[in-house]
This record gives sequence, structure tokens and C-alpha cells, in this order.
Amino acid sequence: MKLCIAEKPSVARDIAKVLGATMPKQGYMEGNGYCVTWTFGHLCTLKEPHDYGPQYKSWNLFLLPIIPKNFGIKLIPNKGVENQFKVIERLVAECDEVINCGDAGQEGELIQRWVLQKAKCDKPVQRLWISSLTEEAIKEGFQKLKPAEDYKNLYLAGNARAIGDWLLGINATRLFTKKFGGNKAVLSIGRVQTPTLAMLVQRQKEIDAFSTEEYWELKTKYRDVIFNAAIDRLKTLERAEKGLEYLKVNPFEIVSFEIKEGKEKNPRLFDLTGLQVEANKKYGYSADHTLQYIQSLYEKKHVTYPRVDTTYLSESLYPKIGGILQSMVIYKDLISPLLEQPIPKSKSVFDDAKVTDHHAIIPTEIPPTQNLSREEKLIYDLIAKRFIAVFYPECKISNTLVEAKVGTIPFKTSGRQILEPGWRAVYAKDTKEPSEKDKDEEQTIPNFTAGETGSHEPMIHQGKTSPPKAYTEATLLRAMETAGKQVDDEELREMLKNNGIGRPSTRANIIETLFKRKYIERKKKNLVATQTGIQLIDTIEDEVLKSPELTGEWELKLRKIESGEYEANQFKEELIQMIKELTKKVVDGKAKVFTLHEEKEEVAEKKKREPAVKKELQTWEETQCPKCKTHQLIKGKTAVGCSDYKNCGFKIPFEIFGKKLSEKQLLDLVLKGKTSKLKGFTTHPESLIEGIVSLSPEYSTELL
Repeated sequence: MKLCIAEKPSVARDIAKVLGATMPKQGYMEGNGYCVTWTFGHLCTLKEPHDYGPQYKSWNLFLLPIIPKNFGIKLIPNKGVENQFKVIERLVAECDEVINCGDAGQEGELIQRWVLQKAKCDKPVQRLWISSLTEEAIKEGFQKLKPAEDYKNLYLAGNARAIGDWLLGINATRLFTKKFGGNKAVLSIGRVQTPTLAMLVQRQKEIDAFSTEEYWELKTKYRDVIFNAAIDRLKTLERAEKGLEYLKVNPFEIVSFEIKEGKEKNPRLFDLTGLQVEANKKYGYSADHTLQYIQSLYEKKHVTYPRVDTTYLSESLYPKIGGILQSMVIYKDLISPLLEQPIPKSKSVFDDAKVTDHHAIIPTEIPPTQNLSREEKLIYDLIAKRFIAVFYPECKISNTLVEAKVGTIPFKTSGRQILEPGWRAVYAKDTKEPSEKDKDEEQTIPNFTAGETGSHEPMIHQGKTSPPKAYTEATLLRAMETAGKQVDDEELREMLKNNGIGRPSTRANIIETLFKRKYIERKKKNLVATQTGIQLIDTIEDEVLKSPELTGEWELKLRKIESGEYEANQFKEELIQMIKELTKKVVDGKAKVFTLHEEKEEVAEKKKREPAVKKELQTWEETQCPKCKTHQLIKGKTAVGCSDYKNCGFKIPFEIFGKKLSEKQLLDLVLKGKTSKLKGFTTHPESLIEGIVSLSPEYSTELL
């Protein structure tokens, strides 16, 4: 009997159907010589400090650093996990061969290896490696099974990452909490979390320290075209007015007129970070939500594996492209021109050297039906149109540069026109009306002749210097991808990915952790470091913990472990040495006072309500459903709802109109029918950003 272990029950069902294992059993499917079972993501985790010795249960500064001689794993303490593991353990003992059908990535490899290790598997193990869950892809994958040994380095890299995060997270968090946190604050430190927070704090300090200055610029209008003086900004109105007087008494003269035709390259296919960036820019979706939507599309077989960091396709995919395009019937008008001739095989799309575990995210040949949410439809549309756009011709443009002068003062202007839209035609209906700034920058330039002169209309433009822009999730994801370097060029960004901090699949979770720890907050689309977050970074003097570049170097070493160029044990030893040095420095150093920053009114209010809230938070099950008034409420992963949900239907999601509600706010909504006035709503259909969430007479939520 061959045992297949998938990462989720839904994936196991897809695989079982293809293999003919259609007989349901307790915790697995059976048939045709196969048993197909599943994990629920992580069944195992690294042991906690107290598992290595009871003395580590309490946080003691002088027991640090905690460095186990050998790292062990244990089952996650959960009845469902324990029951499913018993099923897997029994099947592993009974089978002749195991086929690892986990997610085809580093985390998926780690999850399955830990489970097999815990189950003491000594059977031959094969690896299924697929990029989509379509029937064709699964069949093809089973025809190309590879020995587990081929993926050993992938596991070693994942294991080294987990151990590195444990070593730094456990030791640094206890170290800084006991040294600086007093009795009030747990100071959470993480290998990726802390340098990410440091970037946000640095930007926040730059914004706070910025001093706005007024400036004046000279402009003039000639033949309905605005020209800008090509000189430094003027610091005083007096100088600007003198310049204006000078312009009024001197004629305008064209010095040169140049038109250059050029091409605008097609956009790249999406990797996960690119998709999260685009969804945040266009729809305001958080990185975490975008990951949820794309994961759902993957499991519904509409797109390929999403947790990828490449924007290229393997060359072997080229023969399948025409079939995928033909299947995308809802985009028939956009696809028809492509199918009239051979699909171009561009190196900017197909390049085996740029593809590692998986290729870029593209649609599969199974188009979506009506079973998608609005958000999933929008994410699919982004992926589908990007896939179509890469095969269109480049966009042809003309750039016009005009230089002029008024007396001795040089002027210039520029314009840009689209001659042939090429790939931009795919997005023609998506384009919004340009802003006034865009219209000014993209003004149409008539033909000028060098030497021509004429009257003009000089003017003064007054402006103010702007502080650096706060990070949004889109710009923060890009900064994490490039270890803090500001990079717009796609090719250069591709080169820097190996040194990025975090992995595409983990960055969303890192950002969510910073929110959960209250180190950052969202103000409209901007991410802002809180006073607690700023003080934490100020408390950490060691640059190793805060530096995106150094963390990027660790990421590069982890990638080298994957490719067999670096030893996992060496990576672990380097981290152990760093933690020993850090511990000594902090323990011997002078303690600071860390104060949790809260407004006085908030603190007073918190003290008043704390006992009652604590009691309520511990007894959701004792809280009566406000709709049926019969059953109690239960708390799920994404919502609080009636325990008799099938009949009653009452449910309140944790997130409403893009804002996550706290436990207190959810309780207010259930017990009082409304919350206090809240801010931070980002996805309300009428663009409301603040208001009171209340229960309607139909027991749905609305914003007043």
C-alpha cells in the first residue's frame, strides 16, 4: 500500500479522486492501492524551553541564553491534531511507501518531514511536486515522482530557519523583556519582525523630524504650454518677484526641440509580493487578505501555486500557454488578437535560469465559475490580465523634450504620448481619469522650432517641501523584498530578492504580528509606528537585530543552504555565537526604563472596565446569541457566531469594512448592539473611514 500525505483535507480529496482512492475512512481515503491522508498545516512544532528543563518555565535573565544541545519537535497540543497524527502514525507503520504530497515549497517540506520524523518513518519516501491542483497537473506529478533525498536541502533550509527563529525569538524576547520591560511589557523580538519594525520606526522619525519649508518656482506659458525654470527653487518671495519682473521684460526663445520614440516594457508576471503590492495599491487589501484570497483561488484550481518569488515561467510551459489562453473565455476580446499568430517566446517571460521551486502565478486552464467571492474575482482579474498583457506587443511612446530661455534664465518642459498602446490596451477600461498633476506632466506638446521667439505669460508657483511618505503595505512589502533599499527598476529588484528579509509566504504574517503586538497601527492606507514600537527599537541598541541588510544576509545564507552551497550547521553555530555575545552585552549593560505609551484617558478607561472585560472575554460560550436568544456564542478563527449557526445564521466577523475589531468592540456589538465611534475602515462601499458599527434589525453589521 502506498501512503500519500497532503497538507490539507481539501487537497487530499483532490489527490484521492485522481488516484481512485474514493472510500472514506476515519482520517483518510482508501482505494486502488493507495491511502490518502492529511495534516492540518503544522502538526508538529519545535519544543518549548520548558520541554528541555523545568527551570526554563520562568523567565530568568541569568539562565540565558537557552541553547538546547539537540533541538526536538513535539505535537501541537490539540485534540484534533493528536487524533490525526495517530491515524498518520498507524498508516506509516502499515504502508510500503510514503508519497509526500505537501505544499511544494520550503514550509510544506518542513511540515511533512517533521510529521514523518515524529511518526518514526523508515519507509521509502517519494516527493510529489506540482504547481497547480488541476487533475492534469496531479496526474503529471505522479508520473514524475522524485526521491525525497532530492529535496533534502530544502528541508535543511526550512529547519535552519525554524531553529534560527527559535534561538533569536526565545532568547532575545526574554533577554530584553527581563532587562528593560519591568513588570508591564513583553518586548517581542524576531529575526524578521524587528528589522521590519525598525524600517517603519526610522521612516516615522524622518517624518516627525521633517520641517516644512516654503519655496517659489518661476514658470511661464508659451503657446499654451507650461515651461518650468531650470534653476534651483527660490527660498524667498522677494527673489521670486524680482525674477518675475525680469521675465516680463525679456522675450521667450526656443533653444531646442527633440522627439525620441521609445518603448515601454510589458509588466512582469506576478510573484506573491508583486500581487500583494498591486492588490494593496488598487483595492486597499492587506497582504494577509490577499494571501488568503489567492490561496483560495489555488485550492479551487483556478491559479497556480501562489507562494512564489519569481516572475518567470519555465520554458517547458510554453506549449501550454495557448490552451490556457483559449480557456479564459471571459477575456475573449483581449485574447483573440493573441491567438491570431504564434505566442511570442520572450526571455522576459520564459527563463529556466530564473525559476527555482515554482514559476510565476498564472491562471490554470480551469476558468472560475460563479463560486468566487467579490475579492477573489478581483484578485483573479489582476492575475489574468497580467498573464494576457505579457504576450502583447510593447507599448510604443514618444518623449518630447523642449529647452528654452527667457533672457539668461533657462526653461524646459517635457511631454509623453502613447503612439501604439500595445500591452496597455489590456488595461484600457481600467484606467482612471488622470489627476491634475498627471495632466500637467503629460501635457501635449506641439511642434516647436529652435530659435523661434514670442510673447509669454510668466508666473510664480508657490509650494511647500513634503516629508518622506509613510509606508503603506505595498511599499513596506517592497522594502522587505529589497532589505530596505528603494528600488523601482524591476530587473534590479529581481537581483536583490535573494537578500530580502522574510519570504513571500511569511511577510504578510510578520506585518500582522506587528499590528497584534501594537507596535504599528494603520491610519487610512499608511502604516505608522506607535510610541511603543518606537521605544522598543530605541531600546535595542544592537544593530544586528535591527538591520534589514544583516537580516537579508541571513536570508541569503538560508537560500544557499537550499542550493547546497552552505552548511545548515554553520548557520546555526553563527546564530548561537551571535546570541551569546548579545546576551552578555545586554546583561552587562545599563538598564533603561520601558514605559507602555497610552493616553491618560485610555489608561483610566481601561482600568475601569478591565475586570468586567476579562470575565466576559473568558466566557464567550456563556454569552447568549442576540438573534435566537436560545443558544450560546462560540468563537471561531475568523468570526464569533451562534453555536446553532446552521439554523440561526448569526455571525460577526472579526474584520468589518477592512477594520479588525478588538474583543471589547465585539462584545459591545453583541451585548449593546453597537460599538463606540471607531476609525480605520478601509473597504466601506461609500468610502466611510469612521463611524459606529451597529447591528441592524436583521442582525447584520452596518456603519453609522
